[in-house]
Amino acid sequence: MTGKKATRRHHSKLKRLIAASAAKREATDQLEDDVRRRTPEEVVEKQLLPYRSVRVLKQRCYKREVWHHNDGGRITFTADDLRREAERTAVEPFEKTG
Repeated sequence: MTGKKATRRHHSKLKRLIAASAAKREATDQLEDDVRRRTPEEVVEKQLLPYRSVRVLKQRCYKREVWHHNDGGRITFTADDLRREAERTAVEPFEKTG
């Protein structure tokens, strides 16, 4: 043994690199999520909209009651479609009087 004390300097640099990598991965995941199209089955399975049945969700899309895309005859949802639908169905609270 040489008698030198171990320094923690390299650990702090490693922590910064890990944090930067995580932030970059999160930004990439967010971009992919915004571009990605989801099927009605995925939307119902992940409960991204308040529908329990794929059939009901598709029927609402056919009637143009829900924001969606018709990609080559297939119903798909973008992150923006899901946000718009959530905003459309939001309930405004009553004002308290008195």
